[in-house]
This record gives sequence, structure tokens and C-alpha cells, in this order.
Amino acid sequence: MSAMTTFGWQVKREYWESRRGFLWAPFWAAAAILILTILGMIAGEVLSSRMSGDHVQMGISLDRILQSAASHDSVNLVQGLDATMSAFALIVGIVLSFVIFFYMLGALYDDRKDRSILFWKSLPLSDTGTVLSKAFSAIIIAPLIAAVVVLAGYLALQVLISLWLLGHGANPIPLLWLHTDPFALWFRMLVSIPVSAIWALPTVGWLLLWSSAVRSKPFLWAIIVPLIVGVLNLWVGLLDLPHIGETFYWRDLFGRALFSVIPGSWVAPQVGGAGFPVHHGEIVTQGLLSYEAMGRALTTPNMWIGAAVGVALIVAAIWFRRWRDEA
Repeated sequence: MSAMTTFGWQVKREYWESRRGFLWAPFWAAAAILILTILGMIAGEVLSSRMSGDHVQMGISLDRILQSAASHDSVNLVQGLDATMSAFALIVGIVLSFVIFFYMLGALYDDRKDRSILFWKSLPLSDTGTVLSKAFSAIIIAPLIAAVVVLAGYLALQVLISLWLLGHGANPIPLLWLHTDPFALWFRMLVSIPVSAIWALPTVGWLLLWSSAVRSKPFLWAIIVPLIVGVLNLWVGLLDLPHIGETFYWRDLFGRALFSVIPGSWVAPQVGGAGFPVHHGEIVTQGLLSYEAMGRALTTPNMWIGAAVGVALIVAAIWFRRWRDEA
């Protein structure tokens, strides 16, 4: 069996064992948005009938959609559709961040805790392949699944709103389905996954290191160690002794070690930089997720220094995996 085939099966194993987090957690996050939308529609219709047809705003402002349609205000419609796609991406992205964080913490520790590592080591599988399959699953497979869930959730919401528009005598096809901007936004989200994967390497390496190295409670080690170092660094600074700059430590060391797995977090250092169209509310949809922003992010030292550190941490995690058989 070739190395690529073996790696593919290892990735499939990670999905099978973690599909509750990779698939169902984003699914239920998107489903929650749909359920709340349905409840909002029902409540809006009931309140509107009780208030003699007065407009009732229910978060996504369906009345505004009708008003924009009547006035042929396509700009407002497109911004609303972009906001809907962004809302799905935001909620699913938050859930995905927690999923990846805790998946990485338990990725190597759980095998040692239940001693299943002895079974996996009896197979012709390398420690390098095992660790890399877990990292690949977290930063590529899980975000791809989440992106599909975001698109499916958006399309389902489009269908719901279309039915609502039909009930109000409006044609949903020109209002909703002929605008390609939300789908272009989703495609940019999809293209940004490799950029987010490179940016996430420091956190992935940090969490895998503790998952493979410690005998118990990897969560506490991964969180407490950098917190203690940060407090000691602050104390040393108060004594006017040589220390790491507070902003640099908490943003570029602590933040990169723990929060880089947040999808799209690579955009944060670019906010306020030159060339960002921050007017007209377009900073998220047109600026931060533009192809230009992705290219700019890939040319920053912060991106590649962090990636190099992440790779070094992953190598260390592989070494610990090779020599630790049980928690």
C-alpha cells in the first residue's frame, strides 16, 4: 500500500472518529440559524396581523427585503444577502474553532489514555503519518466540511425566504437567486482555507505538542503555561528588567499559540492597513476576504515565522508520540 493511500485512510479514520465534531457540530449551528429564522417569520407574521399590518423587524428584516424589492434597490438586497452568508460563516466558524481546538488537544492524548495507541502502533503506520493526518484533518478537512455546511444552510434559508416572498406576492427569483455576490463571497471563503491552514500551524503544533507530551490534563498545560509565562514576564517588566514586550507577547506569542485556529483570523493584523475598503460596510465581505488580502497575508513575515514555529512544534509532537505509549 502506497504512502498516499495509507495517509488517505488515516484521514478517513480521523473523520469517522470525529464526525460528531467535524460534521454535526457545524450542522446544528447552521440548523439553529434556520430554526430561529422560521420562528422569527412566524412571530413576525403573527405580530404583524395583530398590529394591523405594521412592519415588524425580526433581525433579518424581511420587511426590508419587500421594501427593497418594491423600490428596485438591488444594492440593499445584495448587502442583505452577503450579510446572511456572513452570518452563517460566522456562527459555523465559531463552532468550528472550538471543535478544532479540543480535537487537537485530545488527538494524541486520548489514544494514550485509553491505550488504543498500542493497537495503532501494531499496524504498519508511522508516527509521522498519524500526527500529520490529525493536523491535516483539523486545518483542511474540517473547514471544508464547514464550508459545505455554510453553503447548504444559506441555500436552505434562501428557500425559506423564497416561500415567504411567494406568500407575499413577490417573485423570489430576481430578488434572491439571480444575485451572485453571496456565492462569490462563499467561494472566497473556500479559497481562504489554505491561508487559514498555514496561519493555524502555531496553534495546531502547540496543542499537538501538549497532547502528545503530558501524562494528564493537556488542556491545563496548554493554557496555564503561557499564562504563567505572561504573568512572570509582566512582573519582570515591572521591575524594569529585560523582558518581552507586552503587546508582542500577548498578541504574537500567546494569541498565535492559542487562537490561530479561528477561521479567517489571519485578517486581524491587516485591519486598518493601507488599501482596505472600510467604507460602506464592505470591510468584511469585500476587504478582509478579498484575493488581494489573501495575497498580502501570504507575504507577511508573521505568517511564515508562525508556520515555521508550528512545523517545529509538530515535529516535537511526533517525537513524543514515538516514545510515549500511555498517559
